Amino acid sequence: MKLRIIAVGQKMPAWVEAGFDEYARRMPREAALELVALKPEKRASGKTDEQIKEAERDRILAALPRDATVWALDEHGAELTTLELADALRGWQGAGRDTAFVIGGADGLHDAVKRRANKLMALSRLTLPHGMVRVLLAEQLYRAWSVTQNHPYHRE
Repeated sequence: MKLRIIAVGQKMPAWVEAGFDEYARRMPREAALELVALKPEKRASGKTDEQIKEAERDRILAALPRDATVWALDEHGAELTTLELADALRGWQGAGRDTAFVIGGADGLHDAVKRRANKLMALSRLTLPHGMVRVLLAEQLYRAWSVTQNHPYHRE
């Protein structure tokens, strides 16, 4: 099983790359964590917000693995506990299904991406920088994996 984070945005600060890499490195081979960073649409191109989201939609949909379970990060999505995320991870492992998490661009996700998703998930009701979301999601996936392994990283 692979866990793939598909994120609109490139050229992140070094702390974002270091944070993501730290948690991705901790994940075992059987739950490998991969980042696919997509080029954002240029905002200075004279396009409307909707046109920008459409261009990013096409890149996101093209990057999604064909048979993967898709969870889109959205401020209106469900807020899960760590244990609920761990239960979902157990299900993906049991089914042998790859899972993709989608982080949209500055204008959010196009409705077509949300419809393609099996679940909408919110990390927080706060507005978070996109780079920080990558690190937080990677850490939460590692934490969920540690729960499935009875590893002491997570404490209740």
